[in-house]
Amino acid sequence: MATIDPARLLADLATLRGFGRFRSGVHRPTLSPEDVASRRWLAGRMQEAGLDARIDGIASVYGFTRKPGKRLLIGSHLESQNEAGWLDGAMGVIYGLEIARALPELPIDVVAFVDEEGHFGSFLGSRSFIGDVSEAEIDAARCRTRGIAMRDALAEAGLAGVPRITLDDPSRYAGFLEAHIEQGDELEAKGLRVGVVTSIVAIWNFRIRFEGVQNHAGTTRMAIRKDAGVAMVRLANRIHDTMPQVIAERSVWTIGRMGLDPNAPSIIPGAAEMNVQVRDADPVVLDRMEAHLRALVAEADAAGPCRVTIEDGSKGIPKVMDARFQEALAAAAEARAPGAWQRMPSGAGHDAQVVALRVPAGMLFVPSIGGISHHWTEDTKEEDIVLGCAVMADAAERLLMG
Repeated sequence: MATIDPARLLADLATLRGFGRFRSGVHRPTLSPEDVASRRWLAGRMQEAGLDARIDGIASVYGFTRKPGKRLLIGSHLESQNEAGWLDGAMGVIYGLEIARALPELPIDVVAFVDEEGHFGSFLGSRSFIGDVSEAEIDAARCRTRGIAMRDALAEAGLAGVPRITLDDPSRYAGFLEAHIEQGDELEAKGLRVGVVTSIVAIWNFRIRFEGVQNHAGTTRMAIRKDAGVAMVRLANRIHDTMPQVIAERSVWTIGRMGLDPNAPSIIPGAAEMNVQVRDADPVVLDRMEAHLRALVAEADAAGPCRVTIEDGSKGIPKVMDARFQEALAAAAEARAPGAWQRMPSGAGHDAQVVALRVPAGMLFVPSIGGISHHWTEDTKEEDIVLGCAVMADAAERLLMG
């Protein structure tokens, strides 16, 4: 069994927490000064560990082993959601670094992919790694919170003109391992300490627009109004009331953004828009949810008085984790925490589902206290952080040594 250094692991996580610290969490959006500083710090730690550290042209950080042989890539991401948690992504990166230090005789590469959190785009770092991001996409990318163009942010970080690192030869790797906090409460609720991920859901987004007639809120009779806000609320209620008819056990749907135009107290909204997101790991279920949503939109449009239309947003691909990687993680979990682990799907998206399009991939969860994530109170017990790293190190050893 691999021997990690718990004090070193926790100290690195604590240091990383200091980059953009916000209350008990962090505010470290992609390519912010705090994020860039964390990437340069990580590259330094990789170099100290004997890895060949590089920050590529899209700001992903790589630590390449100098050992010969088929490699295992381990990592996650560094940036955070706004005013969010300190472990989301960061823990998986430091696991990779610690495992490379604990198993120096094995060919282990470490990575911190950029922008898994989607400040500029969708999984830009891992997608760039597998060759799925064009220069035109980077040209068009703009931060959804700070408004800065990605090209300008990369230039500010000193990365203009730096080439991107891509997976030119998938046979170079045995595969990819990622660790993450669960971001839910299932492990904690069951008194378990490790989750072996079986599959990662796809996230499908849809924009629904409502066209009414903007008019005076005091003088326009209710009988003749074409209120886009009312149409939006009515359809939102229909979605929530009827979606259970078509879902599977772990399907979820969310209306996370709604907007009115002009959004003023004394004006009847002439236009409105909402985002509907659906998640599941089964493409058949996703297709069923989309068909149901489109039928509800058509029904609302036909009923009037407002025009209602729908268009696709981003659509991810669900991915089953590699069976051999699952078995290695499961065996390691049983050895380290007998009976205190389970297999489970991931309800959130992760870089592993992208990298899995080119090489085998596996993923491990540790509990989130209270099931909280994407909030500055996100946390995990130190003993669970340490256990998770030990389990992943054992799995890495199994995968590389047979």
